[in-house]
Amino acid sequence: MEPFLVPASQLTAEWVEREYNNRELVPEHPQFFARWEKDSAFVRETLPGRIDLAYGPHARHRIDLFPAKASKRLLVFLHGGYWRGLDKAMFTWLAPGWVADGVSVALVNYRLCPEVRIADIVDDAIAAVNWIAANAAAMGAGAERIVLAGHSAGGHLVGALFAAEPGRLDFDTARIAGGVPISGIFDFSPLPLFSGNADLRLDAVSARALDLHERRPTVDAPLAVAVGGEESGEFIRQSRLITDRWAPQVESLHILPSLHHFSVLEALAERGQPLQVATLSFFLIGDVPQRVLSSRRKWGTSPLSGPLVPWGDGGRRV
Repeated sequence: MEPFLVPASQLTAEWVEREYNNRELVPEHPQFFARWEKDSAFVRETLPGRIDLAYGPHARHRIDLFPAKASKRLLVFLHGGYWRGLDKAMFTWLAPGWVADGVSVALVNYRLCPEVRIADIVDDAIAAVNWIAANAAAMGAGAERIVLAGHSAGGHLVGALFAAEPGRLDFDTARIAGGVPISGIFDFSPLPLFSGNADLRLDAVSARALDLHERRPTVDAPLAVAVGGEESGEFIRQSRLITDRWAPQVESLHILPSLHHFSVLEALAERGQPLQVATLSFFLIGDVPQRVLSSRRKWGTSPLSGPLVPWGDGGRRV
């Protein structure tokens, strides 16, 4: 048995539901959604930005862009929702702290299941990042150094962008300074048994085609992987798995104590917290050529053998 993989004998519908139904695991999740929506509405009224920029023909092919003054740095965020729900407008609250630190922020919407398949959503993520790379600077958001971040389903999309077939990203990918997948799914083998699969429409073959743990990144930039310490064992396994398989390009694994699947996202926004610091550091090494960075990365060394990065003191607790 390979490390960090689930034996097929363990996969039952009851077990998968218990491990992957985050809303059942966190009964107070409506409180997070309500606060995010309220805070985001306030930010949209007070922070200058461009709302609903179209990167494609569908109504959900839209981006919200919040420029930082005289900045060449851009954080692209892909929201979660199990590829079948939520909206970028719920996550505008992420933007102000980054803009204050001189980092522009782009929030991406994409089509949802069951209207489309997850593979189509990956295509949307690629199209969105291509559009951002080509157009953000003309809208006041310099994009010479880009960090791709995403939560839950968005964490998977960050991984999919990093593993995109050569040529799918139609700009110089040396502009990508790093990736931050938070609570992502990278091994899809359990999901055909998940109740949400009524919308996802995965079988063993289509699930295997989406797996990222057997692929290698085509984007040469470091990653910081994060997951809440109070998340299910499966979500922690998923982050350990991609950290192990994509080592040493994954430079840190953050298992954040006291945080669950929803509160963990707030670690990305709170200044001075380890995940925010790790994300910001990708921009700060932006002047180091990617070829120099890649010279110190060779497949086969896993950060799992070193110390995990703790949450540290301070920050929001639940």
